Amino acid sequence: MKIKLARAELSAKPKEIDLEEIDKIVEKESQKIFYFDRENEHKNLVKMVEYFEDKGRSVYLREVRYGLDENDYIYEVHIL
Repeated sequence: MKIKLARAELSAKPKEIDLEEIDKIVEKESQKIFYFDRENEHKNLVKMVEYFEDKGRSVYLREVRYGLDENDYIYEVHIL
């Protein structure tokens, strides 16, 4: 499953990362905070949360608003 990382600039295209790559990063660092783009489907992020919870990890998913517009948000995922 590919998930789009949050953009550094509004005009840039989001970069993609595999669930396996995220798993490797979390295993290496034991905990990590990721920021994902609003273009991701919410159900894919929920699947990712379930994947890590099945592995015995605690996962927190929330929307972070950075503007007043309805579309000005990103997803924050904290994996412990």
